Amino acid sequence: MANLAVNFAGISMKNPLFTASGTCGFGRELNDIFPIDKLGGIMVKGTTLQPRLGNDAPRIAETPSGVLNCVGLQNPGIENVLNEQLPWVLQHDLAVLANIAGNSPEDYAELAAKLDGVAGLAGLEVNISCPNVKAGGMAHGAAPDTAAAVVRAVREVTKLPVVVKLTPNVTDVTVIARAVEEAGADAISMVNTFLAMEIDIRRRRPLLGNTTGGLSGPAIRPIAVRMVYQTAQAVSIPIIGMGGISSGADALQFMMAGANAVAIGAATMVEPTAGLRIIDELNSWLDKEGVGDINEIVGAALPGGKRA
Repeated sequence: MANLAVNFAGISMKNPLFTASGTCGFGRELNDIFPIDKLGGIMVKGTTLQPRLGNDAPRIAETPSGVLNCVGLQNPGIENVLNEQLPWVLQHDLAVLANIAGNSPEDYAELAAKLDGVAGLAGLEVNISCPNVKAGGMAHGAAPDTAAAVVRAVREVTKLPVVVKLTPNVTDVTVIARAVEEAGADAISMVNTFLAMEIDIRRRRPLLGNTTGGLSGPAIRPIAVRMVYQTAQAVSIPIIGMGGISSGADALQFMMAGANAVAIGAATMVEPTAGLRIIDELNSWLDKEGVGDINEIVGAALPGGKRA
C-alpha cells in the first residue's frame, strides 16, 4: 500500500485530508458517525474573541452543484474553545488547526497568543477571507498590505505554524499569497468560498438573511484548482487546496496543481463519511498507478512536473 503521510510546515499527518473549517464544528458530531482519527486533520470552527450568534436566517441554500452559506462565524468564543472544545478534539490522533478571525490585526494577535501554548495544537489557520461578516473577514484578505499586517501581528506572538486562508474574491490571488509569505506565513490554505447570492422569486427578495453568501461545492472546483495552480508557481510555502472536492480524483487534481494537502467541506453535508471514501480512493489510485508515495504527485501538473 502506498504512503499517504504528508508533512508540511512542521505539521505531520497520516494522510493529506483535512475537514475544512466551519464544516464539521469541533469534530464531535462527525465522531459520532466514524472515528475522526482516520482523517489526516481537522480545521475547527472559526473562533473569535467573543461569542458570535452569526447572521440572521436563512443562512444556507442549495444551488446547482453547490451550496450558499452566510453563517457569519457563529462560534462560542475563544474562552469556551480553550476550555471545552480543544481539550476534546485534541484527544484524537489527527492534526488540529485552530481557525481564528478578528476585526483587526490586534484581535488576531490576541487570539494567536491565547492559543500559542495549547499542547498538541498543530497550528493556526488565520481566516482573512470570510465573505459573510460585515467587519474584518474578507476585507483583511482583499489587499496585500492588510493581509500582511494580520500575518505579521500573528507571527510576532506565536511559534505555531501559521496557515493563512486566502479569499478567491480578488483580482489576482497570487499577489495576496506573496504578501502573506513575505509577512511570515508558513503555509496557505485556499480557497475560501466565492461571494454569491440567490433571489427568492416568490418574495422578490434576496434569499439569504445576509443578502449575499459564500458559494462552495463542486461548482467552484475548477476555479479553485486554477488558483492553486497559479499560486503554487508564485510562492514557495506549502498549500492546502480546497474547493468542491468530493472524490479522490478531485483531491488528486489539487495535489497535481501544487497542493501539499487538501480539505473537504460541502461534501460532508451530503455524505458525512466522504472523507473516508476519498482516502480509500486515493489509496486505490496510487496502487493502480504504481505510485509508492502520494508526495510524488504534488505539483505533477506544473511546468517541469513539480513545485520549485
